Amino acid sequence: MADAPASSPTIQFVAVGDPPVRLFGRTAKTRAEQVAAKAGLVPVAAEDSAKPRIVADMGYAWDPAWLDELKNRPGSALMLDGQAVMMHLEAGTTRGGFDASGLTPIDARTATLNYSLLRKRERPFVMPLDPADPLPVERALYDASYKGVTDLLTLYLWRRPAFWLTRWAAQIGMTPNQVSLIGVVFCVAAFWAFWNGQYWLGTATGFVFMVLDTVDGKLARCTGTSSKWGDVLDHGVDLIHPPFWWWAWLHGLGAAGHQLEEVYKGGILAVIVGTYIIGRIIEGLFVWRFGMHIHVWQAVDSRFRLVTARRNPNMVILVGALLFARPDLGIELVALWSVLSLIFHSVRLAQAEGRAARGRKIISWLDRP
Repeated sequence: MADAPASSPTIQFVAVGDPPVRLFGRTAKTRAEQVAAKAGLVPVAAEDSAKPRIVADMGYAWDPAWLDELKNRPGSALMLDGQAVMMHLEAGTTRGGFDASGLTPIDARTATLNYSLLRKRERPFVMPLDPADPLPVERALYDASYKGVTDLLTLYLWRRPAFWLTRWAAQIGMTPNQVSLIGVVFCVAAFWAFWNGQYWLGTATGFVFMVLDTVDGKLARCTGTSSKWGDVLDHGVDLIHPPFWWWAWLHGLGAAGHQLEEVYKGGILAVIVGTYIIGRIIEGLFVWRFGMHIHVWQAVDSRFRLVTARRNPNMVILVGALLFARPDLGIELVALWSVLSLIFHSVRLAQAEGRAARGRKIISWLDRP
């Protein structure tokens, strides 16, 4: 009988030092240990030289992406201006302090990593931690948690306000799931307002929900408190609620004095919901076929993600129409933009399939040199 394959050895995480500073409501050491645990490491109080371990100097702050990088590079050290910040020491090795001699250096000022989960490629930060001024580190940690490929509102409009909300929520001890549940209340309130033709009220409550939808994910990443249930709640609500909003918007037209013929309204809803579902299917097919999101295949796909017919860009269209007191025209334009977006993604999927059929490898532009 063949031997079972050996499992990967457990890698310990050793946080050295405990500076008197709190980052997003937690001590720097506690937060680092929570983030390390989420990365699959085992935080320990004392170093065991008989086991592989990542040793981190708590006098520095760093992007959590470095943990994933270092745990796959035993015998390496993350360096900042000649000083070791983190070291992946192999089992059986011992050394005093943060002596990185003999280890393969990784220069924090020049290395660039691909964050496939967050759909971006950039240089993860490493910086000294100043207990007297933790705000720059908190800003860097928050920015590190942000997706590089997303819609224009999330990327530009409420990035800063969401930071202060995330920081405040962490300081008062709120969990990401609590933020998500509060967001659900605002999401339902927006549906009710749209249903009754109160479009500006619905837009206000909807935008609160949209901001909180950013805050819960950032709070989870910045504090190392993400969970499977939280992921299901966050992404489940994201996936399900948009068609209900558009349905409510159409229903409220009569109360707002812009009634459309019922069959026509039904057709608009069918177009919006149908293109939404088909679009999600195309995204799933692209991931299944090529192992990446369609939005990160080429730079044009990432740019189009800024405005593609998802909830946030659609709300921009609807608010623009409200400024001219034409909620009926707004939902018609959303239907049109949904069709055009679906055509774009359908063509991109067909182009990728064509290239693959000709033997060309489909690679994300984020992975290219």
